[in-house]
Amino acid sequence: MGRSRNSARGQGGGAEAVVEQVDGGLARLVPDRDRARAWTLLIDEAPQSHVDLDDPAHLSFEYQRRFGHVVDLAAPPGKPLNAVHLGGGACTLARYVAATRPRSTQQVVERDAKLVQLVRRELPWDARARIRVRSTDAREGLAKMPDGWAGLVVADVFSGARTPAHLTSTEFLDDVRRALAPGGIYAANLADGPPLAHLRGQIATAAARFAELALIADPAVLRGKRFGNAVLVASDAPLPIAELTRRAASDPHPGRVQHGRELVDFTGGATPVTDLAAVASPAPPASVFR
Repeated sequence: MGRSRNSARGQGGGAEAVVEQVDGGLARLVPDRDRARAWTLLIDEAPQSHVDLDDPAHLSFEYQRRFGHVVDLAAPPGKPLNAVHLGGGACTLARYVAATRPRSTQQVVERDAKLVQLVRRELPWDARARIRVRSTDAREGLAKMPDGWAGLVVADVFSGARTPAHLTSTEFLDDVRRALAPGGIYAANLADGPPLAHLRGQIATAAARFAELALIADPAVLRGKRFGNAVLVASDAPLPIAELTRRAASDPHPGRVQHGRELVDFTGGATPVTDLAAVASPAPPASVFR
């Protein structure tokens, strides 16, 4: 299916949706009627990314804003980062890093080559940004990263609306740790709903590989009241818990930060996940996207 006559490079307020078949399903770029050149990317009607071409530092989605807090605290303000993004979508977070930390060097790993072509054509980023995109599997792309290169590794990979099994294991996190510089930060978008078995297992898995952990989520998600996203933050260095807590609580989408003993207790005795036992994250209920 081709794109509509009005290209996404025009003014969002008067443009039509761009619809195109990509490797992962049917992609739609939908104009944001409240922001002149902002667009939401959906794959098979599941929201994937939101991009404002005029303001790449604007983060709309709840979980992306939480990633933004992590980026803001990953290094002193304005200091460039070496960042790896596993899962690209419309490269929202890579654009944010480029806007808030100029001269950062970033590698985006996005398996869906047709999606990459669509985003490059319709939602181009600043040509001065040091953003490279590699179209390959996230774990294969991570394996090609030099040892100790990244100050930040972000995992936001979904096949449909589920995280693939091979990105949920201790073996996967071993390679994340290999690619991270000393004191570097790993952040992952985790999606789950009651009884939160997947989320608890992912925390236990990260705890087996990292010394410091924090989890940011809507309190209703943490209580198992609804399906939603949680952002896991991990490092071998102390995390900025106090500032992370303040930013999450004061965000337009308020979140709670769990860490330390509270987070260990939250796992409820879950055990680390290995490649042999790994399964994809649960599919969200259909009502989530209505």
